[in-house]
Amino acid sequence: MKQGKLKARGRLGPGAMYHMMMLPGILFLLVFSYIPMVGVITAFQDYVPAKGMFGSEFVGLKHFMYMFKLPDIAQVVSNTLVIAIGKILLGTMMAIIFSVLLNEIRIKYVKKSVQTIVYLPHFLSWVVLASVVVNMFSLDGIVNQMLAFFGLENINFLGSNTWFQPLIIGTDVWKEFGYSSIVYLAAITSIDPGLYEAAGMDGASWWRKVWHITLPGMLPIILLMGVMSLTNILSAGFDQVYNLYNPVVYESGDILDTYVYRIGLVGRQYSFGTAVGLFKSVIGIVLLMSANQLAKKYTDRKIF
Repeated sequence: MKQGKLKARGRLGPGAMYHMMMLPGILFLLVFSYIPMVGVITAFQDYVPAKGMFGSEFVGLKHFMYMFKLPDIAQVVSNTLVIAIGKILLGTMMAIIFSVLLNEIRIKYVKKSVQTIVYLPHFLSWVVLASVVVNMFSLDGIVNQMLAFFGLENINFLGSNTWFQPLIIGTDVWKEFGYSSIVYLAAITSIDPGLYEAAGMDGASWWRKVWHITLPGMLPIILLMGVMSLTNILSAGFDQVYNLYNPVVYESGDILDTYVYRIGLVGRQYSFGTAVGLFKSVIGIVLLMSANQLAKKYTDRKIF
């Protein structure tokens, strides 16, 4: 029996078992990511649910042309870029700073406790966290109570077009920077400790060690994460914005994803909503390919 199994494994090759472990993931991608792509055809149709994809009228680029003529599409794209780029830049910076500082903690249980506390928000959905944010930043929330304590005027964070984008960026960074720091912390631990010892013998200060050893050692991972984050530059976070915004802040808070939801599903303009979503995906692919080539050109590293 054992000889039969060994012969079968020999015929399949030494890595056959590992390749078979990929099957569930491949099937998941096929069923939930690739097969639904057939639906993009509705972006080129006047889609009517009763007629289906193969019975609806084909209208070419009509919905794309209509999208570019809308007066508010430029504002929506601008909101999306500002929020997404703000999240990427501030989130990456906070994750790097936190990982460098966390690496300096030598007491093991303190380090583990800090990690657990900071990682926790990542595992909570925006449905839960939105209620926390609303309670904290409402007119009678703890933030405005603190402002009043110091003699400052109350701020309507959730109803102000000036404050809504900073609130969205700040709360997302608070939720994700701890979890993002895991990758950077792993990069720090892979740096040769001998470099720090040699720098210490030469009299280098803590900041000099960070600047000349830690950050250069983390640079490949920082570039890799930066390139990968560009794929989401037009995905500013539907869950977060949808759970926090309201019609008063549509001017500053409406992003492409919420716009597609409002126009496509709530407004029942299915083809137009699909056209906006397809436009977003194409721009994301172009940005990813461009960033990958720039990374290859200037750092001799790329992800594919």
